[in-house]
Amino acid sequence: MDLLEIKTAGDPVLKTICTPVEKIDKRLRNLLDKMAETMYAHEGVGIAAPQVGISIRAAVVDVDRKTRYDLINPVITAREGSIIDNEGCLSCPDLFGDVERAEKIRVEFINRFGKKKTLEADGLLARCIQHELDHLDGKLFIDIAKNITKGKKNSES
Repeated sequence: MDLLEIKTAGDPVLKTICTPVEKIDKRLRNLLDKMAETMYAHEGVGIAAPQVGISIRAAVVDVDRKTRYDLINPVITAREGSIIDNEGCLSCPDLFGDVERAEKIRVEFINRFGKKKTLEADGLLARCIQHELDHLDGKLFIDIAKNITKGKKNSES
């Protein structure tokens, strides 16, 4: 396995607004695959390109270990409802916090083969997509969390 280094809070790349992907090619697909390997190895459910030091608008999400979404130039086009839940982040090890997010979203993106797609998501998938898209805009969950705890999720305390 060729894992990528995960950048942690304090690294300037995590505060950068990422540039759109202009070319979908084998190099980008290889990056998405390495991002996914890194995410799975660290037991994550999502990872964005800036988390591995690359400031482009791309993310990988897989909340059930069955359906992986490679999101290139993603844009949330609809939000519905609101829910507060506990989140963590590969770039903020051992930190957790309650974050308010939309319950349901619609996201438009380009997949790894250059096809435009639309995905309607709710629950953990919606939360994860919103979290990863925040990374593409230079935001970490700790920037918007209502509280921060160290060591374990609030729901487990």
